[in-house]
Amino acid sequence: MSAAPDKKPALDRAEMEAFLDEVFPEIHHGGRSVAIEAVGYGTCRLRLIYHPRHVRPGGTLSGPAMMMLADLALYVAVLSVSGRVALAVTTNLSINFLRKPDKADLIAECRLLKAGKRLCVGEVTLFSEAGDEPVAHVTGTYSIPPGAIG
Repeated sequence: MSAAPDKKPALDRAEMEAFLDEVFPEIHHGGRSVAIEAVGYGTCRLRLIYHPRHVRPGGTLSGPAMMMLADLALYVAVLSVSGRVALAVTTNLSINFLRKPDKADLIAECRLLKAGKRLCVGEVTLFSEAGDEPVAHVTGTYSIPPGAIG
């Protein structure tokens, strides 16, 4: 799952979890619901653990829950290249909802398309654990503080 097989991620999965716990503890408000399953250089795979709090009227996973997972996946992919850069921020996020996700865990597979010195651009495909077809496609851009990526 690595965008650059010869490069090691700046933070491995355990280091990434520890860093997120340190700088972004709010993500676990109400209990831990996101798991980092894999981290490569410029790539990651995350899981949103199904919980009824993520369901919207109509009985499907909510758009905000899906966007949160995609945005977090992009952040993790950026950190896999930049290292401990807490102030990398989302500047754009665009999501296409493709089909109704099942009431099941949601999987995010992310890869950076470009990791520049100031901007990182990536894409995320969201899948329901219960199905094979993507439920959403996301593109996003992160702004990186000056000097964070050399």
